Amino acid sequence: MDGIEALIFDVFGTTVDWRKSVVKELQEIGEKHGLPFSPEDWGDFADEWRVGYMENTRRIAGGGSGTNDVDTMHREILEGMLSSERWSKVGSVLDEPARKHLNFVWHRLEGWPDTVSGLYGLKKHTIVTCLSNGNIRLLVDMAKFADLPWDAIFSAALFDSYKPQVTRVVT
Repeated sequence: MDGIEALIFDVFGTTVDWRKSVVKELQEIGEKHGLPFSPEDWGDFADEWRVGYMENTRRIAGGGSGTNDVDTMHREILEGMLSSERWSKVGSVLDEPARKHLNFVWHRLEGWPDTVSGLYGLKKHTIVTCLSNGNIRLLVDMAKFADLPWDAIFSAALFDSYKPQVTRVVT
């Protein structure tokens, strides 16, 4: 990798397995409260939550209104889901502390099996950084939880933008 001084990685889906981590936490909630949902249902919940996030960030990146705090965005989407007919049983068993804890699952995502060793190997010869729509606190918490050895963390919030509005982030 002659001439390459730094590598910038995406985070969600690239270095961490967000879906498996979220589904695992949802299954634990379901088991604790005896909720009648299958692993596939919990996968649907995780996917719906993520789709809500993607729709919001795309709208905002395109000039629409909305928050640039991903924790707030995740919570708004979560509350909407928990009040929906499909997920109201989940909402009925989660008090405020439990909802807050669930919302912060995005701070506790596990890396893919080869992520940590791969990043440590790469950082021997290059600067290893990430660029994500996640806020700085989320990315720092996730790095500590999953042992992601970033040399620097870049949040799109630093640029008052969201990916995929790359021109604004890059310039």
